[in-house]
Amino acid sequence: MNSAIENRIFRVKEIMSDKNLDTLMVLVDENRRYLSGFKGHDTQFDESAGALFVSGSGLILATDSRYDEQAAREAGHLYEIMCYKEGLAKQIPSILEKLCTKRLGFESVRLSYLDYKKISEEIKSSGLEVELVETENIVETLRVIKDEEEIGLIQKALVIAETAFLRIQDLIEPGLTEREAAWLIEKAMHEAGAEGLSFPTIVASGPNSALPHAIPSDRAFKESEPILFDWGATLNGYFSDISRTIVIGKPDDQFIKAYKTVLDAQFLAVNAIASGINSRSVDEAARNHIDGTEFSGKFIHGLGHGTGLSVHENPRVGPLRGTVLEPQMVFTVEPGIYIPGWGGIRLENMVVVRDKGAEVLNKLDQNIFYK
Repeated sequence: MNSAIENRIFRVKEIMSDKNLDTLMVLVDENRRYLSGFKGHDTQFDESAGALFVSGSGLILATDSRYDEQAAREAGHLYEIMCYKEGLAKQIPSILEKLCTKRLGFESVRLSYLDYKKISEEIKSSGLEVELVETENIVETLRVIKDEEEIGLIQKALVIAETAFLRIQDLIEPGLTEREAAWLIEKAMHEAGAEGLSFPTIVASGPNSALPHAIPSDRAFKESEPILFDWGATLNGYFSDISRTIVIGKPDDQFIKAYKTVLDAQFLAVNAIASGINSRSVDEAARNHIDGTEFSGKFIHGLGHGTGLSVHENPRVGPLRGTVLEPQMVFTVEPGIYIPGWGGIRLENMVVVRDKGAEVLNKLDQNIFYK
């Protein structure tokens, strides 16, 4: 992994050179990990586990005493570790002076206006002449193409998620609540080896399943209604994401028609995936199929999203933003139909773009589960 990280740093420096940046300050925690191996996680948006400073003059990881030893263990072979005691802003002038920085790039998606002002004031009061330059997607552009080791980690995280579902399948019965089912699958993922959850597990039954991001409630499962599960596991920092919709007992005609429509839409979308095409055309393959049925207009979100060190990352696969697909991009394919008052169907698989099409990473059957 060290050689992979060194290669990533080299490629970042090439992009920095094109943008005439002396130093890049990396604040997004997934980007920090990608470029250093440091696993420190930002606990909330206004707190930081540290910052990387990537420069032709050196590599510095600045953090506080909570992460000092961890940073040294995980990134000390590549980065000089600096421990700040009065906050990052106070430390920045000495870092910039050490790196001979005149143009400092920062990740505009992560640096708040408040912190921007603090850093600007510290630089000004130090007497340094440094220009702050906002940047977008420098590291994310690299992260969108996974190497085979990353793909392997994503697949292992997916195996854990699918194994967990199979372990609880016999426990799904009338009377079990959404909240109870969510806990069962979360517990099973940890027992199967997950280091964490990709996101709070979604379990939604009956009319609640018409909400794409429903929060599990105390509603009890009933026969013949849709029960939507959306869950994922993390392993070594990499995320999986999967959805299945099942039914207990005999499904009604609406369920059968909607389920088949979604399953066919997913099949068409996966078959449309190819290197060199725009991701919008993949979304169109699924959306046009659904809109050509009685469920027109009931597919209310994008078809999918990239997954890696973050559960939602590029490429985005939807009708609004298009990305030219390249080999080794990993993303979800998750068409859905949502009918207020009745419920919803969503089926989600993870795919890798290959030279000759898409490789589906999932092994869990998508046939309707009867109880």
